[in-house]
Amino acid sequence: MSGLPTLAPYLKRYTEETRAALEAPYLLAALERIVPILLDARAKDRTIFFFGNGGSASTASHFVTDIAKVAGGTGPRGKGRRFRCLALNDNVPSVTAWANDLDYSTIFAGPLRSLAEPGDVAVAISGSGNSPNVLEAVRAARAMGLTTIGLTGIGGGKLKDLVDVALVVPSNSMQHTEDVHLVVLHLLTAYLRDEQAVGDR
Repeated sequence: MSGLPTLAPYLKRYTEETRAALEAPYLLAALERIVPILLDARAKDRTIFFFGNGGSASTASHFVTDIAKVAGGTGPRGKGRRFRCLALNDNVPSVTAWANDLDYSTIFAGPLRSLAEPGDVAVAISGSGNSPNVLEAVRAARAMGLTTIGLTGIGGGKLKDLVDVALVVPSNSMQHTEDVHLVVLHLLTAYLRDEQAVGDR
């Protein structure tokens, strides 16, 4: 279209940058550590808590919807177990109560302290890696004996050094970081659904 002369090169550049972020070797290395944690949580009936702000909150909710519904352990290796998981950002009354009565930085840590038990898993999602409420929740999770996973980008921020396993997208673009996080969630959903058949071959 002659009225949009910059669209085609912009599209080419954007998709190339996203592809580069997906093809970097960090991704497999992180997933090889994350998948066993999630499978172990399912096998032991542990709860996996997801949380994030804004677009990352949406990703956390999407993760829970997909792995709870699609990635159930219905095959021979899963023995009928499903993932027990919860997105802390989904409870709007809880979020607003903690933010209003205490401080916004407590909106995930407060409920986590009430709900989590040692051996559970916390998955923190933050594009910048510096969201105060996400960091506070990870600190609470560590103090309670949870295994912690962080999905981040833009250098990883403070989050990358707080969690047990960090997946840091090698991009300074929030859009590409969130793109990759969404691909990761769908990849994990498909793999966790299919890994029983793969393992039994």
